[in-house]
Amino acid sequence: MQHLPIQRALLSVTDKSGLIEFAAFLADNAVRIVSTGGTQKTLESAGIQVTSVSAVTGFPEILDGRVKTLHPAIHAGILANKDDPSQLQTLDEQNIHAFDLICVNLYDFVGAVERKLSLEDAVEAIDIGGPCMLRAAAKNFHSVLVLPSPQWYQTAMEELQKNNMTAGLKFRQTMASRVFEATSRYDALITSYLRP
Repeated sequence: MQHLPIQRALLSVTDKSGLIEFAAFLADNAVRIVSTGGTQKTLESAGIQVTSVSAVTGFPEILDGRVKTLHPAIHAGILANKDDPSQLQTLDEQNIHAFDLICVNLYDFVGAVERKLSLEDAVEAIDIGGPCMLRAAAKNFHSVLVLPSPQWYQTAMEELQKNNMTAGLKFRQTMASRVFEATSRYDALITSYLRP
């Protein structure tokens, strides 16, 4: 797909910088927003309409938030190839809606280490669902735009504004490469920290 219309987005961010402005831009352009815990609360407090991930999955966040987005209703919506009619049919059969935009940034593991938390507490700052969503969206950049950091919000808004709320393939591929760069760096930090 050369030009991807952005109609449904999942926002789940630790760093809330620029979040309200970006989400307001999406909402003002009729993009439906799905979100998790703290991100959802931030958006709702700003008057931005949002659907909870739990409403999408039909399952509550559990284990103190360790499990919330690890669900087929989320990952099938991210990974479906929009150029493959059989995959779109599968989504229809399962009553799953595709995502067009995934905006995720990761738990602050560096901050946890800098605060010299205990090993047990630092491990809680290792993000699992975030990297899964980022990597899934980056793999599927032909069908999804993924933004791994607030630094890309302005660029994304400019891309969407100039293209009638569509994201071009080249931009999506660039963002996918930034995702793998970010998740590789994140994993390297964790590897270094955990190595005895």
